[in-house]
Amino acid sequence: MQADFIADRPGPIRTWVLAARVPTLPAAVVPVLVGSATAWAAGAFKLGPFLAALVASILIQIGTNLANDYFDFRKGADTPGRLGPVRVTQSGLVPPATVRAATMLTFGLAALIGVYLVAVGGLPILVIGLLSIAAGIVYTGGPWPLAYHGLGEVTVFIFFGLIAVVGTTYLHTGTLLPLAVVNAVPVAALVTAILVVNNLRDIDTDRVTGKHTLAVRLGRPGTRLEYLLLLIVAYAVPVVSWVALGAPRYFWAPLLPPRAGRSTEPWPAPVGCTCCSGSCWRRASPCEGRTNPLTPRPPLPQAGEGESPCH
Repeated sequence: MQADFIADRPGPIRTWVLAARVPTLPAAVVPVLVGSATAWAAGAFKLGPFLAALVASILIQIGTNLANDYFDFRKGADTPGRLGPVRVTQSGLVPPATVRAATMLTFGLAALIGVYLVAVGGLPILVIGLLSIAAGIVYTGGPWPLAYHGLGEVTVFIFFGLIAVVGTTYLHTGTLLPLAVVNAVPVAALVTAILVVNNLRDIDTDRVTGKHTLAVRLGRPGTRLEYLLLLIVAYAVPVVSWVALGAPRYFWAPLLPPRAGRSTEPWPAPVGCTCCSGSCWRRASPCEGRTNPLTPRPPLPQAGEGESPCH
C-alpha cells in the first residue's frame, strides 16, 4: 500500500501520541485498577506488582495499537476515506518499518517488565503475558487476523477484560478469586463496547476493504444491539452480584440526593445484622461484613465483655 501524506504534519511528540492512541489507554488502566482493588478487598494488595502490572498493561495496549496501525495499512484496511483519528502509517507520518520497529520495542518492554511479574506470580502470569502479547499481534496481524474474521470483540472481552482483571488479582493474591471473575465481567463488557463503537464507525470502509469485523457481519442494527447488550451487562452485573451477596433492601438509598424532610434515621438493619438498627451499614463498620452470607458471623460479645463491634 502507498501512504497518503498529509500537508499539515504534527511534531514528533504529537505524532507518537497519535500512534499510541492515548485516548484508548484507560482501557488498559481500568482492568489493573479493578483487579488490584479486588485484591485489596481480600487483604492482599502489593504495591510493586500493581505498578509493574499497570505499566505492562499500558505497554501492551500501545503495542497492540501500533500493530493495528501497521497491519491495517499493509492489508489495505486503512484508506483515506476512513473516519476517525489519523493513522500514522496510512497518513505517511511515520514509515511502516518504523511503526513495526516501535511495535516490537513496545512489546519487548512489556515482556521485560513481565520478567519481574513472573517472578512474583509464577507460571500462570507467564502464560497470561505471552498470550496477551500474542493476542495483540494476531488481532490484525498474521495469516489469519482475528479482527478480520469477526473475532475482535471476543478477543478483547477475554484478554483485555476477563484475563486482565483476574490475572491482576492473581498477581496479588496467588489464587483465583471468584469475586475477581465477577468484577471482570463489567470491565470486559465496557472495554469491548469501545471496540464495537469503533467498528460501527468503520463499517462501510471495512466492508469495502474486506475486513469482515463482527459489525460488518451483523450490520448496523445488530451492532447497535450488541452495544446495548454490553452496556446492560456492564451495569447489571454489579447490582445483581451486590444483591446476591447480601446487600440490604435499601442499598441504593445512599445514592439518592438529599432533600428536605427526609428522615435521618438509619435504614433497616442489613440481613443478618443483629447488633444494631442498621447504622453500621451507613458507617461501613465491622458489622457490615456480616451482611455477606459467605462471611462467617463473629460471635457477639456477652454482657460486660465490652462494646458491640458496631460502636
